[in-house]
Amino acid sequence: MPLIKNSSYDRHPLLFNGHLQTIVPGLFRRQITLPFERERITTHDQDFLDLDWLKNKSSKLVIISHGLEGNSRRPYMCGMAKHFFLNGYDVLTWNFRGCSEELNKTAIFYHSGATYDLDQVVRHAAPNYMEIYLIGFSLGGNLTLKYMGEAVDRNPKIKKAVAISTPLHLKSSCNKISTGKNIIYSRRFLKTLKEKVYLKAQRFPDIISTQGLEKIKTLREFDDQFTGPMHGFNDAHHYYEQCSSLYFLEGIQVPALILNALNDPFLSQACFPVDLAVALDHIFMEFPPYGGHVGFTPRKRKEIYWSEKRAFEFITSDE
Repeated sequence: MPLIKNSSYDRHPLLFNGHLQTIVPGLFRRQITLPFERERITTHDQDFLDLDWLKNKSSKLVIISHGLEGNSRRPYMCGMAKHFFLNGYDVLTWNFRGCSEELNKTAIFYHSGATYDLDQVVRHAAPNYMEIYLIGFSLGGNLTLKYMGEAVDRNPKIKKAVAISTPLHLKSSCNKISTGKNIIYSRRFLKTLKEKVYLKAQRFPDIISTQGLEKIKTLREFDDQFTGPMHGFNDAHHYYEQCSSLYFLEGIQVPALILNALNDPFLSQACFPVDLAVALDHIFMEFPPYGGHVGFTPRKRKEIYWSEKRAFEFITSDE
């Protein structure tokens, strides 16, 4: 499918670079109140996942996955949920393990390739719907694309997918977020990730050690010592190579849209694979020059965010 060259996004005039376009909506976007219904489901390994539902009694469901250290109620999640809900869809936003303000039960938590949990969410929801659409932000975008591209039989009710601000290539993106000015973002993530490891170590002292945790300064070091080994990978490199959605795009069999801003401070050049955009049958790629990371702030306050508008346009189109 073609690379979408003429993106319709027009940035807010005061947010003139990728950092402002990332930070301002992340810190100052107003919380959106929605009539969510919380449901807890049990995983295959006796852990739990917390799901938040918006129900219109529709036959169409949108499942939305959040980013690193996010949750189902973040403003960017609620903004997307609200737009589809007001347009008649049922919506399910879900929390990765340990992200719903309660530590999960098992020694593992979540990671960029943990598609077994997304699969369980889809399987749980699917019997009540005729059509399912997947949307993912950042880590959740990588998870969504990997899930859709894996060599297994996916539920035929899944019709389309949208991935926003997605680190398609984990290794190079992790390196980028850990260098220069971008390190402010990785330090913020590391703070809460380390807190979770300390809590996990208290519950599972025979499995998890905090030795060396305080010395970790980058996400790559954290993934090398904790995320990778904790989830069955040899190290960070093995984890990145096994879980980068870039390597799964060829397997996607339904229309999928990737929205990555060229000035996203989290994304490496490998996250803009122009050659693949024209080579793959089901992949649409749109790389607007502006937008930051999970940003895409509208020009006027009362307008919906462009990523919400664009995701809705794609899902409701004939593509």
